[in-house]
Amino acid sequence: MNDRQTASRIRFTGLGAWWVQRASAVVVLPLLVFLLASIAILPMVGHLQWRAWVAQPGITLAFLLFFAALLSHLWVGLRDVLLDYAKPAGLRHALLALVAMGLLGLGAWVLVTLVDLHR
Repeated sequence: MNDRQTASRIRFTGLGAWWVQRASAVVVLPLLVFLLASIAILPMVGHLQWRAWVAQPGITLAFLLFFAALLSHLWVGLRDVLLDYAKPAGLRHALLALVAMGLLGLGAWVLVTLVDLHR
């Protein structure tokens, strides 16, 4: 293994990724329970009621935290799967780039949607 391969392995693995995966799971679970319980308890029938509910600052913050944690959890999990199972380096890098672009696109879409509620 040459120096470049060693640097790549160090950069893409380790305790930091493990902590991101665990911390994001700890954040996602209570927020998911809160959001699902809120949806079950509050009688929201139409689009305007949903929009008003999500536009509340606390709910918007909960959605931002939820999606930030969810997307980081997805990134670490998918990245680890691709690093383990996509063996040709070119394929692995292309798939990692596609996953990164997809997750960044989803994050941007969520952010734009939530910001648009406050206009």
